[in-house]
Amino acid sequence: MTEQPHTHDSGGHQAAGHGGHGGHSWMMIACCIPMLAIAGILVATGVLSAGFLFLAVGCTAMMALMMRGMGHGRANDD
Repeated sequence: MTEQPHTHDSGGHQAAGHGGHGGHSWMMIACCIPMLAIAGILVATGVLSAGFLFLAVGCTAMMALMMRGMGHGRANDD
């Protein structure tokens, strides 16, 4: 029986030459931009307090940390 080298492959697709999920991380962060824009507009118009803007920025930061912690966006040498 021939052993196949173990490669980390989530989603059933071969990792691309650019490090696998690097583009996925940026896409997930980019999805936070509309939320940040809406929060900024609502704070600027006085509908919401500045605390809401801190929540929106905190949400984006937590998303970035979660993606980094899960290993998305960087190649793993398993």
